[in-house]
Formats: sequence, structure tokens, C-alpha cells
Amino acid sequence: MANILHPQYITNEAGEKTAVILPIDEFQELLEDIDDLAAVADRRSEPTVSHEALLAALKSDGFLSD
Repeated sequence: MANILHPQYITNEAGEKTAVILPIDEFQELLEDIDDLAAVADRRSEPTVSHEALLAALKSDGFLSD
């Protein structure tokens, strides 16, 4: 899903943008995206598991039924 931002800008006397105003829901979505990207970066070096192995583990732990 593409995020569409609706920023408003505060400018100085010279017309240069100095700050951004975002609707709170868009700001919160950006914070969630940053958290997600940080989690991905932190886990980048972890080993991967195949989809089949994940399904088997979930089934053996009782989280999925056959």
C-alpha cells in the first residue's frame, strides 16, 4: 500500500521551508513504518526459514491445524 502524505509547510520570511505539518494519522503511520524498518534491519542477519518449515513448526506447536 502506498502512503500518500498531505504535508503542509511552514516557511520563513524568505519563503524557505523550515518545518512540516502532517495530519496525526499520517505521522503515526510514518512512525510505524520506521519501527518496521528498524525491526527488519535488526533481524537482517538472522537465518531464514522456509515456508514449509514455518508451517510445520506452527502445526507442531498447535497454532495451525492440519
